[in-house]
Amino acid sequence: MTTLMLDGVARTFPGVRGGVATIALHPTSLRVDTNDFITILGPSGCGKSTLLRIVAGLDRPTSGRVLLDDVEVVGPGRDRGMVFQSYTLFPWLSVEDNIRFGLRERGLPLAQQRDIAAHYIARVGLSGFERHYPRMLSGGMQQRTAIARALANDPRILLLDEPFGALDHQTRGLMQELLLSIWEAERKTVLFVTHDIEEAIFMANRVVVMTARPGRIKDEVSVELGHPRHYTMKTTPAFSALKAHLTEETRVEALHALPTPLPALQP
Repeated sequence: MTTLMLDGVARTFPGVRGGVATIALHPTSLRVDTNDFITILGPSGCGKSTLLRIVAGLDRPTSGRVLLDDVEVVGPGRDRGMVFQSYTLFPWLSVEDNIRFGLRERGLPLAQQRDIAAHYIARVGLSGFERHYPRMLSGGMQQRTAIARALANDPRILLLDEPFGALDHQTRGLMQELLLSIWEAERKTVLFVTHDIEEAIFMANRVVVMTARPGRIKDEVSVELGHPRHYTMKTTPAFSALKAHLTEETRVEALHALPTPLPALQP
């Protein structure tokens, strides 16, 4: 069983050249249980990615702490797998070698590395592309490789920072279904950052809504939709009701984030 606890996590960035400090996150608390799939939704600059980087151990909170099974997170670790919006593949390594990278660093026998890589290459639909280099792949294929690389290390929690944000609409939808199918099969605990409302609903068991900067959790919305999920679910009344509710919540925060109010529309 894996329990992630964010206990009053806050982050302030020092001002540049003695300027005013930037408060990115107000104290934020959140519990994530085993097999949860939680999406974090909010306007640009609200601290979503900062929160995820703190969970990943890539940044440290100014105050508060992150606990994974009661052990404080103080740096990166293989118990947390991270996937970024940019594909972050090693351009000099093939698909297979990218996926094997963490396994090799852990010192696993070569045969075991190859077996694990082959499993996840098949899982993400890249069989036949094992020897291809990133420059030879589409954006969706590169991101599938990045997801396979993260999963190959068997993390307890998978952290995804807008992983499909750079993809076209059709590819993005297909990647959502692919990731959900993997989650439904393997039941990893997932934290998924997005600014896309439909994506947040479709992927999650629970949507966490954040305020405009300084970010804090404004609302937590349960998504009572069954599994397996299919894209046609996005046209159902239940999905539309959730979308309407979250659209209003995030619109208010997006307006707060604007430097000046929008001009009133003329009748």
